[in-house]
This record gives sequence, structure tokens and C-alpha cells, in this order.
Amino acid sequence: MSHFSTVKTQLRKREPLVQALHNLGFILQEGEQMVRGYRGQTVKAELAVEMSDGADIGFRWNESTKAYELVTDLALWKQQIPVDRFLAKLTQQYALNTVLTATSEEGFEVAEKKNNLDGSIELVVTRWDP
Repeated sequence: MSHFSTVKTQLRKREPLVQALHNLGFILQEGEQMVRGYRGQTVKAELAVEMSDGADIGFRWNESTKAYELVTDLALWKQQIPVDRFLAKLTQQYALNTVLTATSEEGFEVAEKKNNLDGSIELVVTRWDP
């Protein structure tokens, strides 16, 4: 019996997801990876974070939803924060990376970035038109 859980996300682009995981301090393995769970069971994913306790965190592309989904053994989840909080932080970093990429492509520069006490992030971007 598999212990793996799949959690839907709205994370649709690979690069902002990879960068978000790096921003949160995770060492990521890319390409087809085996995500480990209960009693050595494995499942395939395109992105994986190997965890020392043996319950890895993986992300795989779901063609029907056109988004990456989290795949992990939730019974062995031993992160410092619950999985819903982990996904909230990951989604925030993903959104930040997406915004920064888009603003840079439009010729904007970050003038100010502020991490607020409530966990939100404020950005001020500027662009000088000739």
C-alpha cells in the first residue's frame, strides 16, 4: 500500500519553482528522480529534494492540470513547518520570482524590497524612460 500523497498546486512554470526551492534553502535534484517514502517505497518526480529522514519532497508535472504537484509521504513529513505552511511559503517565493522576472523583462529595476513582519513582501520597482 502506497503512503504517498499528491497535493495540487498552481505552480505552472519550472524555473520560478526551482528558484523558489533554492530561495528556501533546499538542494534540488532535477530530471527524473525517485522520491523515497515509507519503507523504501518510491515514486517518480521531475524535481526532488532528498531529505535525511528518508521522506523526500518531489514535484511532478500533471498534464491535466498543467501544473506541478507536490508528491511526498505525508506520514513521514518532518519539516519544521506543516505541509500547508511549506506550500504557502513556496508559493510566495514562486510568485516573487515570477514578478521579478516579468518586471526585469519589461525594463524595471527593483528599487526596494521589504520583508514585513506579517510575512508579506513589498516591492518597489522603477523604470526610467528616455
